[in-house]
This record gives sequence, C-alpha cells and structure tokens, in this order.
Amino acid sequence: MSTGTIIRGIGGFYYVKANGKVYECKARGVFRKNEVTPLPGDRVVISVIDESKLTASIDEILARSSQLIRPAVANVDQLVAVIAAKSPSPDFMLLDKLLVTAEAKGIVPVICINKIDLDAENNYVRIIEAYEKTGYKIIALSSKLNIGIDNLREVLCGHLTTFAGQSGVGKSTILNNIMKYSVMQTGEISEKIERGRHTTRHAELVELDSGGYIVDTPGFSSFELADIKYNELPYLYPEFAEHMDKCKFTGCSHISEPGCGVKDAVERGLVSRERYGRYVRLYNELKSIDPYKDKGKKQKKEAKEAK
Repeated sequence: MSTGTIIRGIGGFYYVKANGKVYECKARGVFRKNEVTPLPGDRVVISVIDESKLTASIDEILARSSQLIRPAVANVDQLVAVIAAKSPSPDFMLLDKLLVTAEAKGIVPVICINKIDLDAENNYVRIIEAYEKTGYKIIALSSKLNIGIDNLREVLCGHLTTFAGQSGVGKSTILNNIMKYSVMQTGEISEKIERGRHTTRHAELVELDSGGYIVDTPGFSSFELADIKYNELPYLYPEFAEHMDKCKFTGCSHISEPGCGVKDAVERGLVSRERYGRYVRLYNELKSIDPYKDKGKKQKKEAKEAK
C-alpha cells in the first residue's frame, strides 16, 4: 500500500501520483455507498494491482483540510486572486468575495495585480494601499514583461494553489509563464492521462518543479459564497479584527450601530472606505437570503394563522 495525491479524475478513473509514478485507479465501491466522491487534491491510500501497467485501487481517502465545490478540489491551502490593473477594469466585489470565501474555508489568500505594464498612471499602487491592511501578500506583476513572476513562483512553492479572477485578467498567461510551457492549452500530465481524455475538461493538478501543485481548471472565475452567514461576515475581514473590540455593542454589524470601532477606523483611514462599502453591500445581500431569517418569518406567519 502507498500514499499519493489524486491529480485528476475523469470517467470513473482517478490518476494518483505516488512514489514518483502516476497510477490509474478505480475507487472501491464503499465510497459510492457512503456517497463520498474522490477529488483532485485528495491524499489517498492505494493498493497496486499491476505495477507494469501502473494500475491500482483507492482504498482510503485521508482527512481533507479543505474542500471546494467550484472547482471540485480538495486540500487547497492557497488562493491566488488575480485582478488586472487595467483592461479589464478591476472587479473589486468579485475580489472581495474570493477573499471572504478563502478566509471562511481556511485558505490563505494572495492578491495578484497583473498587467501593471498597461497602467501608466500607476493606479495599481492605490489597490495595494486599499488592501495592505488585510495582511495578505500582494504581488504586482506583468506577465508580458516578466515582472513579479519569480516572486509568485516563490509563493507557490510547497502549496496546493488555485487561481481565480474575472475573465481577461491573464490567469492563463501567468500560469504558462510559471510553468514555462502552455499548461492551460495542453493540460498534459502523462500519456496515461492523455489516453483517458474526454471533451469536457475537469480540474487537475499540475506539479511544480519547485514543489507543490497548481489547480488547472477551465473557465473558473469565482467561488460561490456558499454556507457563509451574514453574522459571520465581519470575522472574515482581517483588517476589522483590531477595531472590533472597540465597538459599544456586542454582535455589532459595523453598519448602523453607534459607537462602532470599525466605522471609526474607516473614518480615520485605517480601513479602506471602498472595501468597507462593499462589505456593507455583501452583508445586506447575505442577510436578505439567510435561511434562518426566512424560517423565522414562516414560523411567525404559521403561528398567527393558527390562532
């Protein structure tokens, strides 16, 4: 028995990197019975069936540190959120949603500002200033001029990283520069995987020479804000943390309450006013769809009708 990492799954087959080789595996029926689906990124225990043909079975899926639905991948520990300094204009709400989701799932975010070569006015500096209080690592780069790529490679080393961002920000070009070949166009890991290729692309892991993996996934632009409750949102903004204990009221939403430490920090320029404004919008959006809130209204209505 050996331990390895699923680098790709398609058509009921899973390709596991173990002992420097890639094995074509089938998962034991117990996983289907227990409604557990193996995912790329899973650490698994395999039993080799035929070493010459590199076939094996997956006997056990080890505990996951994280799980994403879109892309469907396990054990991601780092997210690189990519925006462009220019062309297209930065979608800061999308960026904030990516950062919030990463925080909620215990994934370390990295902010990557691409296309700084197009930014003659150096507007990207203001983006850095708006997000530096988060404590997240921020990398300004130009894929075209190969600026910042080495810094990004260092950040990726030893991690299982996924990239996300709006269309057109240059994610594919960044990955191609990192890998020094066209990852997003070829997606080739081995001849064995190539033989099992289908028309529909699925998430797969690409191994870095320096150690670690990148999630190569088609058409991925954002995480869904699943399972995040509106009253959890303030705790997913790291720049709020040092000001929340100054709030007058316990459970402060940092929106309408007087004596709010976070709102005071915004006024004093210690928290980005623009990012705070998006927080308010997102808080209200999540509150409007909160299932417990709707359930409470339904129960009150039913009780009233029963009288």
